[in-house]
This record gives sequence, C-alpha cells and structure tokens, in this order.
Amino acid sequence: MPTPPAPAFTLVATDLDGTLLRPGDLVSPRSRAALALAASAGARHLVVTGRPVPGIRGLHAALGSDGPVVCGQGTQLYDAGTGRLLRSVTLDRELAETALGKIEAEVGAVFAAVDQDGAEGRTLIEPGYLMPHPTLPAVRTRNRAALWASPIIKVLVRHPELSDDALAAAARAVVGDLATVTMAGPGTVELAPYGVDKGTGLALAAEALGLDPAGAIAFGDMPNDLPMFRRAGHGVAMANAHPELRAAADEVTSSNEEDGVAEVLERVFGRG
Repeated sequence: MPTPPAPAFTLVATDLDGTLLRPGDLVSPRSRAALALAASAGARHLVVTGRPVPGIRGLHAALGSDGPVVCGQGTQLYDAGTGRLLRSVTLDRELAETALGKIEAEVGAVFAAVDQDGAEGRTLIEPGYLMPHPTLPAVRTRNRAALWASPIIKVLVRHPELSDDALAAAARAVVGDLATVTMAGPGTVELAPYGVDKGTGLALAAEALGLDPAGAIAFGDMPNDLPMFRRAGHGVAMANAHPELRAAADEVTSSNEEDGVAEVLERVFGRG
C-alpha cells in the first residue's frame, strides 16, 4: 500500500527494540533528525514499547520525549515530562500463576519472570531464567513464589527447548481468557492482562493527546506490534521483523540497524 501523504499523520508511533533502537539502545542521529522533521510538520512521536517504565527512562534524552509513553505492552501509560504514571493495569497474580500452570502442563517446565507494577517496579527473574535484553535491570529471586510478592503488570516466559513461535502458540491454546499472550522479541513470550495490548495502549495515549489513533503511522518488528498496526492508519514493518508482522504491514522498510524508521519519515515528511 502506498504511504499516505504526511498531512494524514498526526502521530508517529514507534516500538523501541528492533525498530527505532540500534544495538546498545542507541538512537542514531539520523533517526533523531527524522523524528524532529516529523515534529516540525505537526506530528507527535509516541513510543509504544513492551518495556516497563524503568526500562525506558534512560532513553528520554535521546528521544526528546516529554509526553505520554506506552509501556509494558499497553499496561502502562507514563508521562515522561512529569515522571508520573498516568494509568496502570495489573495482571491478577492468581490468574498468572494458573496460566503458568496450564502452560507447563502442556509443554513441560518453563522459566518465568515478572515486571512489577509501578513507575519504580522491578523485573524479577526466577532461577534459570535468562534475560533476553542484557541492558535491562533485573533482580533474581530464590524461587517462583517470590515472583508474586507484589502486584505485577506481566509475566515473561521462556522454554528451554521450544521456539518462541511454538511456545506462544501452545500458551494461547491453553491460557484462554486468563491473559493476553504475545511474542515481543527473541526469547520474549509474555502474558499480559486479558484484552490489554499495544493497540489499546495506542488508543489510550492518542485519547490523552486529543488525537485519533487512525492518524498514526506505526513502526514495529514483532507480533506484539500487530494490535498497534490494526489501530493505526498505516503500519510499517522493519526488514528484520517477524514474518507475521511483515505479512500484515502496509509496507516494509529497512532494518533498525539501517535506520528504517528514518528512511520512511524522511520520505513522508519531505526529505528523501
């Protein structure tokens, strides 16, 4: 599908890992310039990420973000300008534990982690769980029971043998309406509150800004970005994106390492 003209876009919604960020959590000068170009045309930049709030704070300066940020797969709406958590949806811990039990009954033992609720919430990982993103802080617990000590927004699940696609499919088949199952990145299958995803997060943030989510051009790389694409007016998958997202996208751009987001924004907003 051809990209609509720039005046059609009031929002530029970007995922972070594998999309806007280069390895090492870097935002390239070209990407910063392209986001500034979109802003000069009146479009707001909205980060829509699976990371919880503590995982995005160090990026504020690089992104120049001072408005709402969608975090935690849509479970959190954070105001970067004031440092306040505007909204948070928690995952019932009994439901989460039940969902994990159903998954393990289907595929055998898994390793789990949780993102705690709150702007200062920690990521807790049980013994055996390997963090897929080594730059994000995490605290190792002695056992799984410790994961449920405080309210949580989501559970992260890894299997010692199954692929992410196979684990996500098996989890969806048995979890039902206990939680929303999504694949957010390599080694990152997650359980969020049922009905909450990046699409609901985009809609909530757009409402806070007084904008229509259909006026968004959205960029992503993994299946967890599909709900955001469905709410946005135009979905752009990265060249490095999961095949499921590329198939659903309106267009495919270059990889995150090649500044694919900037490539599209320069064309849409008049440079390139």
